[in-house]
Amino acid sequence: MVNRQLESGNGARRVTVREGASHALLDDVAKQIIEQLQEDGRRPYATIGKAVGLSEAAVRQRVQRLLDAGVMQIVAVTDPLQLGFPRQAMIGLRTDGDLESVADRLAEFEEIDYVVITAGSFDLLAEVVCRNDAHLLEILQRLRTVPGVVSTEAFVYLKLRKQTYSWGTA
Repeated sequence: MVNRQLESGNGARRVTVREGASHALLDDVAKQIIEQLQEDGRRPYATIGKAVGLSEAAVRQRVQRLLDAGVMQIVAVTDPLQLGFPRQAMIGLRTDGDLESVADRLAEFEEIDYVVITAGSFDLLAEVVCRNDAHLLEILQRLRTVPGVVSTEAFVYLKLRKQTYSWGTA
């Protein structure tokens, strides 16, 4: 296994990604920076620097390396309820034929947040956000016309108890 080191600037600290590995090795400072940004993606680098013991410039470089390495993204996360999408559901799909091409077709649906290829009783899981039950029904009908989709089963969300984006920092 070959190590590939991503660095920026004058040989500053590095994020190490092992070739063939599915994850980057993060030191405690990188994890602390990520935690700070997970709490507030707009937190100033100077504030983060004080919290983690680095200068503003060092935090800026570290964040850029994490972004360049694909370890994290800084994005706005919206609340579907506040945007007029009160109905959410997880849809389990059984398929036949080329699983990845079906997954790619589902990924084209605007209402689908994510598509996951799974093992178990469903081949794919897709999360949707909808305006109402009629919209959910329309999406289900469209999904059933996708070549390779054999059946669907919808799991309607009644209440969201936990949603987190803090993987890998503990």
